[in-house]
Amino acid sequence: MDYTVTFWGVRGTVPCPLRSHMEFGGNTACIEVRVAGHTVFLDAGTGLRLPGRRLVKEGVRSATLLLSHAHLDHISGFPFFAPAYTPGFDLRIIGGRADGGPGIETALTRQMERPLFPVPLRTMGGDLNFREVTAGDSFDLGEGVRVRTAPLNHPDGATAFRIDWADRSLAYVTDTEHVPGAPDRAVLDLIAGADLVVYDATYTDDEFARRVGWGHSTWSEGVRLCRRAGVGRLALFHHDPDHDDAAMAAIEAEARAVWPPVFAAREGTTLDLLAGGPPA
Repeated sequence: MDYTVTFWGVRGTVPCPLRSHMEFGGNTACIEVRVAGHTVFLDAGTGLRLPGRRLVKEGVRSATLLLSHAHLDHISGFPFFAPAYTPGFDLRIIGGRADGGPGIETALTRQMERPLFPVPLRTMGGDLNFREVTAGDSFDLGEGVRVRTAPLNHPDGATAFRIDWADRSLAYVTDTEHVPGAPDRAVLDLIAGADLVVYDATYTDDEFARRVGWGHSTWSEGVRLCRRAGVGRLALFHHDPDHDDAAMAAIEAEARAVWPPVFAAREGTTLDLLAGGPPA
């Protein structure tokens, strides 16, 4: 049994296949969690394609996809997820209910309809099971793996997830906009005592002041929340596409100077939550 976290897509908004972004990565949001024999993906951005190909090679027969919301940068990798085309592959897709918009099944279906995509979702050969939850709900994945959720402040709504198993925990908190001077109680409750928090750090403080209402947060708010909640480590996530490697390295260094247990997520790196230590 293990509990590992691998970053396959760390970028927000739009993929950045640029040499200037290669150190931190250019794919949009996708994290793979291997826990107690389960394979769980957090969001289905363009980072979902490569681990999907690996699952096919490994002969993995089931997975769970937790969707924070259905904005394009969080679902655009789904049509390229090879296991979903494999007959007999069991894929549970669980997402928070949207604020007045279409459900997750409808959103994933529509992005694969003409003229947007040539292969409709109904032709996928896997066993796809859709479920929507209300932010704040909890549910079990089996083998003692418990998932908790919380609402996030984002246009059209979004859902945060926390995965607990064997006294270890990961909290995934993106996309969300904080209110300066008013820590988000739902987020604080969700991340309390977590070993690792992945947090929306799209903007610097200066950038945030010019983009209120866009639905994203800052590394400094992430540090404030994690210190207050007794978190072990903080992974900065959902990097702005305008932040190249030099900018990201500067942001990481500035954040670490304030609170050492923080790092900027890099595509392709893995954390072992049972062993601790830095990303591999």
